[in-house]
Amino acid sequence: MYSYLARMRTTIVIGLAALLVGGCAGGPAGKTGGKIKVTKLDDLPQHTYPVSGKVSDMLQSEEQIAALAKNVRTDIENDLATYDIDDPTTLQRMQSRLLTVDLLQNRDDDALARIEQIRELEDKEASKLTTGLVTRASIAAKRESGSDVSDASFKAAFRQHLAEAAGKLPWDVVQDEIQGAKGRQEIRSENLLLGLVQAQVDPVVEQTGEMNADQASMVLGIHFSLKERLPLKDDVIAVYQKLIDAHKEIKPDIWGARSVALSPNENYTPVLMGVWDSGTDETVFADRLFVNPGERIDGADNDGNGYVDDVHGIAYDIHARRTTELLCPLEDAADRIPQVMKYLKGLMELQAAIDSPDASALKRYLGTLDPKDMQGFFEDLGLAGNYSHGTHVGGLMVDGNPFAKLLIARLSYDHHMKPVARTAEWGYRDAAKCRDTVEYFKQNGVRVVNMSWGEMQQDAEDSLEANGIGKDAKERRAIARQVFGLQREGLYNAIKNAPDILFVCAAGNADSDVEFEEDIPSSFDLPNLLVVGAVDQAGDPTSFTSFGRTVKVYASGFEVESYVPGGQRMKMSGTSMSSPNVANLAGKILAIKPKLKPAQVIGLIKKGADRKKTGDTTILLMNPKRTLEKL
Repeated sequence: MYSYLARMRTTIVIGLAALLVGGCAGGPAGKTGGKIKVTKLDDLPQHTYPVSGKVSDMLQSEEQIAALAKNVRTDIENDLATYDIDDPTTLQRMQSRLLTVDLLQNRDDDALARIEQIRELEDKEASKLTTGLVTRASIAAKRESGSDVSDASFKAAFRQHLAEAAGKLPWDVVQDEIQGAKGRQEIRSENLLLGLVQAQVDPVVEQTGEMNADQASMVLGIHFSLKERLPLKDDVIAVYQKLIDAHKEIKPDIWGARSVALSPNENYTPVLMGVWDSGTDETVFADRLFVNPGERIDGADNDGNGYVDDVHGIAYDIHARRTTELLCPLEDAADRIPQVMKYLKGLMELQAAIDSPDASALKRYLGTLDPKDMQGFFEDLGLAGNYSHGTHVGGLMVDGNPFAKLLIARLSYDHHMKPVARTAEWGYRDAAKCRDTVEYFKQNGVRVVNMSWGEMQQDAEDSLEANGIGKDAKERRAIARQVFGLQREGLYNAIKNAPDILFVCAAGNADSDVEFEEDIPSSFDLPNLLVVGAVDQAGDPTSFTSFGRTVKVYASGFEVESYVPGGQRMKMSGTSMSSPNVANLAGKILAIKPKLKPAQVIGLIKKGADRKKTGDTTILLMNPKRTLEKL
C-alpha cells in the first residue's frame, strides 16, 4: 500500500526506511553503443562494502562515512558508464543515491543539477513537482545565510524558500505528496533512525561482515538526515501545515459515482472467490464463506484431500508447510496487537495528514522509544500488517455483492528482522504450495482469485544474508536466483494451468517497472491474469504504484476503507487495495453472466474503463458502472 502493507514481501520496517531516508536500486545481455545492455535488475552487478564493528557506531564517524560515500559514488558512476540502462526507475534511484553523496560532499551545484535529472526521469506529475523541494530550499538558505542548519538565520531563510517553492505548486496535484511528507516528518527522530540501523543493518553485518549497496545507501541517507535534515524537522512541518491549512478543499472523489451494488433480490448466480492472502478473519464473513461439506473442525482430514480442518479454506505457514489457522497467528504478541493496530492506524492517518487521537498516540509512543526498542516495535507493526491485510482485502472483494462467497487461502510472510532462510529446500516447498493452492481453487469451483502480494529475487537474497548463508554475496545471489526460479516457475505454471479462473493481482508499491524488476506475479503475461495499479481518489496515479506493460488497469488504492480482524473498519492504501476492487467488479460480472471466461471478463473491465492521460502514458481507470452497463 502506499504503504507499508501492500506487498507482503515488503515489511513495515522496510517501508519506514524507504519513507524516512530514501533509497535506490541496485550478467549482462549484449552490448549497445559500447555499453552492456541491461534488460532486468538482476543484470546489474552487486556491490558490497566491508565493515568492521557496528554500522550504528560508524554513523558517528565522519571519516568512515566519507570513505563509504566515495566508494558508493565510484561504483554507481562506473555502472552508469558501463551499462546501458533504459529503465527510468532504476536510473532515478541511482541518481538519488548520487544526490545523497553530492550533499555529503558539499557539491551543491552538482546536487541541484542532479535534482533536475531525477525530475526528468519522473513520469508522475506530483512526484516530479515535489522532487528536491527541501534540498533546494536548504541549499538556497545556506547560500543566503552562510550559516549551518542550527542557526536561526538559516532556518528563517529555509522556511521562506520552502514556503515560496511549495506555495507555487498546484495544490490539486501535489496535496497527497505534501501531506505524506508532513506525516513522515512528524515521526522522524534520531532514535527512530538509529533504531532502523540497529534493527536492519547491524544484525546482517554481524553475519556477513559487509553491507550491500541498498544498506550502504540507507546508512548514508540516515547519516545525512541526522546531520542536516533532522534539525529542520519542525520548520518543514510548520511550512507544510500552513500550506495544508490554506487549502481546505479536498480532491474530488470519483469512485462513488462509478460504484455499483448488486441487489440481493436479483436472480443472479453465487460466485466463489479466493482471497489468497496473509490470512483472513472468518468471523467477519460468517455468512459469506465457502463451506467444505466433507470436513469438520476436529484435527483430522475428514474428506481425505490432504488438508486438515479445511472447512472454510486452507493455510500455509512461513515454512510453506500446511497448517490449519486461517488468520495469521499472533502467538506471544496477542496482548500487544490491539494497541499496535491503533499505532498502525495512526501511521496511516499521519500519512494522510489526519490529526487523529491514534496519530497523536503514535507520535507520543515513538518519542519514548530508545533505538534498541525499535526492532520489537517494527516487528510488531509487521505482524499487525500481516494480521490485518487479508481481512481488509476480503472485505473489498465482496463489498456490494451479496452473491459473492470467500474461500480463504492463507500464505505467510515472516515479520521478523531475521526471517526464515529461503533455501532451495524452501523454494521447492513454496512452488508446491502455489501448485497445490491453485489446485484447491480448481477443485472447489473458485472463479476469481485476488493476490495482493508479490515476490522478488531480492527477498530470497535478503533472507540468506540475514541468516549468514553463503560464503559471500556472489554465492548468495546464485542461491537466491535458484530459489526465485523455483518460485516463479511454480506460480506461473499454477496460474497458467487454471485457465477457467481469473487471477487479479496487485502491481506493487515500488514505483517501478514490474518486468524490469521481475516482480511475480505482476510481471507475468497470461490471459487469465489481470494486473492492477493504484490511483488516488481523483484517479491520479499514486506515488507508490508500480507500472509496466503487464499492468492493464488502475483502481482506487488510496485511503480505502474495509474490515480488519474483529470487524472494525480501517482505511489502508496500496495496490493491495486497488487489486481487490477490480476483483470485486469481476465477481459482480460473473454473478450476472456466470458463463463468461476470464479473458471475456478482462475485456469487459477494460472496455468499460476510462482512458486517462498521465505523463507520457495513458492508463485505464476501472469504471464498474460503465462495465456493468455493457453487460
